Amino acid sequence: MRPHPTHRTVALTAVLGGLLLGILDFIWIKFLPYPVAELGNSSAVWAVAAFGFGYWVRTGWVRAALGGAAALVIAVPGYYLAAALIQGDDWAILWAPTSLLWMSFGVLAGVIFGIGGVWARGRGWWQTVGLALPGAVLLAEAVINARRINHPNYGIDPLWDALIKVGLAILVVVLAGRTARSRLLALATALPLALLGFVAFRLAGFDGV
Repeated sequence: MRPHPTHRTVALTAVLGGLLLGILDFIWIKFLPYPVAELGNSSAVWAVAAFGFGYWVRTGWVRAALGGAAALVIAVPGYYLAAALIQGDDWAILWAPTSLLWMSFGVLAGVIFGIGGVWARGRGWWQTVGLALPGAVLLAEAVINARRINHPNYGIDPLWDALIKVGLAILVVVLAGRTARSRLLALATALPLALLGFVAFRLAGFDGV
């Protein structure tokens, strides 16, 4: 069994991982074709990244929460830094109110999903809920996209993004789960959690319909 990462390793991974997440996210959107490129515009994908961080940390809710939040907060200026360097966007966007808003969302998502990653390593209901969280947020965003199908501004395009999110929701639970039973329980639990996530997205103004 590999040793648990030290506090220093956790902190360094959060900082560098967050910066890399933001930069690669912009590059993904910029250069990959639709509908795959839309994953770069996904809040759920960033939340899953925080889950992955907590899953890697394995133990210590506080470490996972702080590291997950730090990674997502740092990812925001990383994204806008790439935008400024690659396509000449205004450098002022790094400290604009919209950036600060995304950072605040990053704190919330980083804490919740970072802890969820640690829970997924545990046992009982904590494990089930932890495993369900990344699937739930992807399913919630899939529903958001499905609501846009045939809307005058979107047409049929959101269907493909929704299908990709559903596929990823199943995949991440299957990969993170350690037994068939834990995976099935997590997928079942993800459905009601996805409903809560959908409501949260709408309250945050992410519906866009």
